Amino acid sequence: MKINTDGILLGTLSGQNAPSSILDIGTGTGVIAMMLAQRFDQAHVDAVEIDEAAAKRTEYNFSRSPFANRLRVFHQDIALFESPGRYNLIVSNPPYFVNDLKSQEARKGIARHADEAFFELLIRKVATLLTAEGLFWVILPIKQAADLMLNAVLYRLFPHKIIHLYSDENKEEFRQIICFGFGDRPVQHEKFYIYAERGVYTDAYKHLLKDFFLAF
Repeated sequence: MKINTDGILLGTLSGQNAPSSILDIGTGTGVIAMMLAQRFDQAHVDAVEIDEAAAKRTEYNFSRSPFANRLRVFHQDIALFESPGRYNLIVSNPPYFVNDLKSQEARKGIARHADEAFFELLIRKVATLLTAEGLFWVILPIKQAADLMLNAVLYRLFPHKIIHLYSDENKEEFRQIICFGFGDRPVQHEKFYIYAERGVYTDAYKHLLKDFFLAF
């Protein structure tokens, strides 16, 4: 999976107060990691990717970016990933089809599909890698977002903010970007629309696209 709307939204809407260390879980080709390196010019960004071909592409992309000295990619299963320190900001655009028909393309299947234990594994690993004041941002469809929030409570990670994503005002919500942190508190809710009308982006989404293209 290369550049998609989910990645652009997560890379531009997620954030933390001047993070010094960032982790991108399931980086794909490294797009979100590079966006975050561009946005936070003092941060070092690590990226983990299980697929070998994607990890090699990420390494190539990182080496040619203006932020190469602050970017690292690890070809590894996140379950086995170890870091000497913790991260202020962790992001993930994870696979999200659980027990659905698998993609006919095996590598695309890895990018899109997860088994039932995946979300518990993801949040458990995030809890071990996140600093006490750190934030974890993730983008998911509605059902999978609800499943992740249930698992997160077990590790004392709570939703601090939920951005509800819509194609336009006439469509149902199709994704949620959730910001997790340690400690329970009232959840902030926001709505974000991609289209003002058919084929016309909202000003908010145009602004995000501008930020995205600046990174490349």
